[in-house]
This record gives sequence, structure tokens and C-alpha cells, in this order.
Amino acid sequence: MKRILQLLATRWLARTPMGLVVVAVGWWLARRRRAGRPGEPKDALRHPGRKSGNPYVWQGPSSRNRK
Repeated sequence: MKRILQLLATRWLARTPMGLVVVAVGWWLARRRRAGRPGEPKDALRHPGRKSGNPYVWQGPSSRNRK
């Protein structure tokens, strides 16, 4: 729901040049805020030959017990 409201607000603001400036400043501030956060390493959860630790990720058809 938050993303939909962000999209609608952005589209509404982008109709005018001043609104585009507001959108650009908001984007720039959000980008700086995200960059300042300590992030997790990109390969923290990835190990070769192992499945994802997320139980909600679809793993595809099983290759076990196939002949």
C-alpha cells in the first residue's frame, strides 16, 4: 500500500517543474540515507550448493528421486 501511495504522490508531483524538484530532492535524500546505513554483505546468505534460508522461496521442481 505504501508503494502505491508513493507512486501516486510522485506522479502527482511530477506534473509541474517545482514538483519534479521536490521528487528529485526526496530521491537524493533517500539515496543518501540508504547509503549511510550499514548493509549486510551481498553474499551473506549465499553458499554454493545450498538452498536459500528463506522458507517462502519457491525452490522449483525437486530433482530428488528422479530416474
